Amino acid sequence: MMLKTRITDLFGIQHPIVGGCMMHISGPEFVAAISNAGALGMMASAMFDTQDKFRQAIHRAKSLTDKPFGVNLTLFPALQSIDNELYVEVILEEGVMVVETSGHRPPEGLLARLKAGGVKTTHKCVSVRHSLSAQRAGVDAVTVFGSEGGGHIGELGLTTMTLVPRAADVLEVPVLAAGGIADGRGLLAALALGAEGVTIGTRLLLTDECPIHDDLKQALSAATEQDTLSILGSLHNSLRAWKNPAAVKVAELEANQAGLDEILSVMAGTRTKRMFEEGDVDFGVMACSQGIGLVHEVKPVAEVIEEMVREALAIHNRLS
Repeated sequence: MMLKTRITDLFGIQHPIVGGCMMHISGPEFVAAISNAGALGMMASAMFDTQDKFRQAIHRAKSLTDKPFGVNLTLFPALQSIDNELYVEVILEEGVMVVETSGHRPPEGLLARLKAGGVKTTHKCVSVRHSLSAQRAGVDAVTVFGSEGGGHIGELGLTTMTLVPRAADVLEVPVLAAGGIADGRGLLAALALGAEGVTIGTRLLLTDECPIHDDLKQALSAATEQDTLSILGSLHNSLRAWKNPAAVKVAELEANQAGLDEILSVMAGTRTKRMFEEGDVDFGVMACSQGIGLVHEVKPVAEVIEEMVREALAIHNRLS
């Protein structure tokens, strides 16, 4: 069962699949499970508020997998700002193989440091223009993220179906497709559109190893493709979220032109974290793709990855 692409070669992985980085979720155990399944696990550095905690997390991941894994460095403005240069120090010292940046254009100094240390880099973009800018900055690959995806989707409303072939036409570096991809059909479609791999997040929420409460997994398994909404557009920071009471409340506050503090109090990461841990499905806001409508079962990560590849190959064989 092999799908070999420039992405599998670049990252040294078995399957052209990257596990999307998810805040409060993508810690060492979950990341290792994804890497052990032959994909690329991507750790959320923003989960660790000190260099020491971050280093311990990398050590923990290394103790659980001997396969490559990556780290996400967020460039989005945060309430608690993190100095990514400190995290780069740890990444270089600990021999992390891949770094994904997301948010603003990656600083060239930071990319140069990573490159000099032998780290492969990828940047997440919501437009072809941003992708070209990232390529010029020196990344090894670009993730293009369609607006049906879960998380920060930008303000352009471009879908995966349009964004991927456009990016593949103009970029020299390999393209990862993200946004709404949740099964083998999506994987094969992305490859047909010119991508050389996919990034999946929402599909992995419904896995045994995903560290969110079972009540939340059960609620998500009943969701359809209509059960997401885009919020924070009024702050020019659009986010696709699961349509639960907390997300609906944010949309109402925005419609009523509420103050920033009031909106952020409902959006607080502490609320989301508590929802993940305690299973109160109404309490926090969580990123979620329209692809949730394609996911109805909780399975081990390895089974999800294997099924995606098997399904993609079976369709490919049937079509040819």
